[in-house]
Amino acid sequence: MLYYTIDILGTVAFAISGVLVAMDKKLDVFGVFIIAFVTAVGGGTLRDVLIGNTPVMWMRETIYVMVIALTIVFAILFVNQLKYFRKTLFLFDTIGIGLFTMLGIEKGLAVSLSPIICIALGTITACFGGVIRDILCNEIPVIFRREIYATACILGGCGYFLVKPLPIDGTFPYLLGIFIIITTRILAVRFKIALPNIYRKKGL
Repeated sequence: MLYYTIDILGTVAFAISGVLVAMDKKLDVFGVFIIAFVTAVGGGTLRDVLIGNTPVMWMRETIYVMVIALTIVFAILFVNQLKYFRKTLFLFDTIGIGLFTMLGIEKGLAVSLSPIICIALGTITACFGGVIRDILCNEIPVIFRREIYATACILGGCGYFLVKPLPIDGTFPYLLGIFIIITTRILAVRFKIALPNIYRKKGL
């Protein structure tokens, strides 16, 4: 139930972030749907293809398409209310990467991958829907900028595997991983923490 809930919540969060980006670019209704859809399922689709889990999840279970469609309608109807809250896109994007990172790690564990590969798979799941969204909207993807983004996913995955062997409730490592990712991203933006600028050091 936790695994399924995380999947649905992550899908909703990324779909909303896709709607907000698409509407900011003033796309038509079809464009909004496409951007929201690829944002929600892009990372998971790439993940499933990499581990040979095909047909991919949204093709096998139509509940994902229905959830995305309902989320898009909701986000369009209440877009003014969503934009009223400061940093709404940032919030939903951050929640999405937290949820989807742990989902990708779980998928990796299900096929007996090593912890390092599971963390990589979780990061792909979390980040590549946003990469596709930004490329389609003619933006440099966040993951390729100096912001703490994929790094937060990696830290959350490491936290999960450090705590997992301990004799504690099975859901705690998942929740801890999500908490680490969301907190790291929020603190990084709040205090303007970024990765080193190699171009400045090289005088470029």
